[in-house]
Amino acid sequence: MEKTVKVNVFNSVQSFKSTQKTIVTLGTFDGMHIGHQAILNKLKLQKKIYGYETLVLTFFPHPRMVLKTDHQISLLNTIDERIKLIDHFGIDHLVVQEFTQDFANLSAEEFVKTVLVDQFNIGKIIIGYDHRFGKNRSADIHDLIEFGKKYHFDVEQISAEELNDVSVSSTKIRNALNVGNVALAKTYLGYPYMVSGKVVSGKQLGRTIGYPTANIHVAEDYKLIPTIGVYVVGVTVKGEDYYGMLSVGTNPTVGGTEKTVEVYIFDFNDTIYDEEITVRFLKKIRDEEHFGSIDLLIEALKNDEVFSRNFLSNIE
Repeated sequence: MEKTVKVNVFNSVQSFKSTQKTIVTLGTFDGMHIGHQAILNKLKLQKKIYGYETLVLTFFPHPRMVLKTDHQISLLNTIDERIKLIDHFGIDHLVVQEFTQDFANLSAEEFVKTVLVDQFNIGKIIIGYDHRFGKNRSADIHDLIEFGKKYHFDVEQISAEELNDVSVSSTKIRNALNVGNVALAKTYLGYPYMVSGKVVSGKQLGRTIGYPTANIHVAEDYKLIPTIGVYVVGVTVKGEDYYGMLSVGTNPTVGGTEKTVEVYIFDFNDTIYDEEITVRFLKKIRDEEHFGSIDLLIEALKNDEVFSRNFLSNIE
């Protein structure tokens, strides 16, 4: 079920101003996987000790999109997904700062003074030992510690082991999704990988063979879609949860050439055009195939449904 976001979301550094001391961490938090979750749990634990309000500073677009003009980068989360995932951890404030060249050009001390001190009223920051910041990434953890002494806030380093969990997990998640191993991705994420989008009109061929599908348009072209294939999925539509089977592919049996994301929702017959839906990838069933006839395609879909329902009966 969808739920109201309880974290206070601010769309820029300038829009947040606190009279209460804050304990801060920052990063892109793409995927919000178990490594990221450990950092946010550390933030919450420190809140109990210090009594400060918790604040996460994240950036959008991804800094690599701005600094390296690498528009081919694939992200595990849209910004809306990231907000909802962070919200689950009971953080007080989330600042989503637009990452621009001007922001990147702030000197290290300008960033500390104008953002952390003046806007965030920082009492403590939890940050990686290898974190670099400021123009040309010129400052490191040692500089941050000195700034902490100057501006009266504490600095706690995230260990190399914890940071390794973060970086390794992100890479392994992307690699797993790129070969369709969504079960392994779930292990690193701590939850099933999700994709959200609007249901749009398709060729409506599925309904003619007993498998009407909802075509999902994912507006964010940077969002990583698992590799081509057929999957068992969970589906959330109109606030209700269902299961189904989903195809990522071109539908070669019926002469398709454009890659689509289509889901057949079990035990469901509502019209849902223009509805926003979310699918959660649970298990890959098989690769996409080019069948010699529509009858062979229907037979394969029936087998996919049997596989899916058997799989789901073992996890419910």
